[in-house]
Amino acid sequence: MNKPGLYVHVPFCAGKCPYCDFYSTDDAALIPSWINALEKEILHYENVLNNFDTLYLGGGTPSLLSLNDLEKLVEIVCNNFSFAPDTEMTIEANPGDLTPEKLKHFRALGFNRISLGVQSFDDDVLRMLKRRHTAKQAEKAVDDIRTAGFKNLSIDLMYAVPEQDDAGWIKTLEKALSFSPEHFSCYQLTLKEGTPFFERNAKGEFTFKMEEEASFLLTSDLLEENGYIHYEVSNFAKSKNLFSVHNLKYWQHMTYLGLGPSAHSFSDDMRWWNFSSVSKYIDALNQGNKPVEEKEKIGEKEKTLEQLFLGFRTKQGVALNLLKKYKKVDIVLNRLIESGLIEIKGSRAVSTKKGFLLADSIPLMFG
Repeated sequence: MNKPGLYVHVPFCAGKCPYCDFYSTDDAALIPSWINALEKEILHYENVLNNFDTLYLGGGTPSLLSLNDLEKLVEIVCNNFSFAPDTEMTIEANPGDLTPEKLKHFRALGFNRISLGVQSFDDDVLRMLKRRHTAKQAEKAVDDIRTAGFKNLSIDLMYAVPEQDDAGWIKTLEKALSFSPEHFSCYQLTLKEGTPFFERNAKGEFTFKMEEEASFLLTSDLLEENGYIHYEVSNFAKSKNLFSVHNLKYWQHMTYLGLGPSAHSFSDDMRWWNFSSVSKYIDALNQGNKPVEEKEKIGEKEKTLEQLFLGFRTKQGVALNLLKKYKKVDIVLNRLIESGLIEIKGSRAVSTKKGFLLADSIPLMFG
């Protein structure tokens, strides 16, 4: 975990989901130019950040790439960067894109972890979310992933979807549990400004049958009863060695490099991010420039606050020594403990399950 992580943003989707605010485009004709530009971006960093122990292809929809394009992408990354022998290599995939041949190719390229964007095993919910796959396709994708030999599968699910009730969500969770994945990411639907779902909700077109706190606790309780560790607000794993190593770098404020349009990077006291535009990204690199839209230096006070925000979202919590930088730390800690929001474990303050619900508010209480 002392090595940096590498993220590559694949900014292509067959269509935009109405709840998604991540940058993507459906213009597949740009893929060859994007890959060529990516190789140029790598050259800006090969002597600055290197020796990674995670590679994460996110999106967008990485599984949308052709086998030849994916092979070229992995080749240029691995030819220019070095990786630890036990590197965690994750690729995000849409169930409708997967075939036995494609999964065999993923394995041959070195991927050892798949993050499968199922979202639901209910066809009505999938239609509501405008997903490109059916529940049966998702089930087949899981079977094909196992047949291909993948032993580290993460299933993404979404709850508190309009018109979905507790019974429907439990049915999806139980179906997902029947496949015994190594990892779950369970996200509550968040209505992001600028998305079609945000606009529809503003017009009063949605009815939400699941309450935030109840649905969160229901999810956590059911997965914990089935042996999963609730190690981050939205993430669960069968064991500690199956935590997402790459995502832990974000949550533990470690160094990571992001390549591709809209990708973010962090190292020491600097954060920077790329243009959220494939054309701007390509143009900048063709002119010999980094495709960085903006960067910021993080001051000590801001860095500490970020460590609190990230730490209280995980079961690792926050070091008490870090909290001692605040004047009223003892008073605040006692108040949080009495409220059942945190507990002290050794030299760390750790959020309880109830605390996870308010994880973004807890750091602000320290002043």
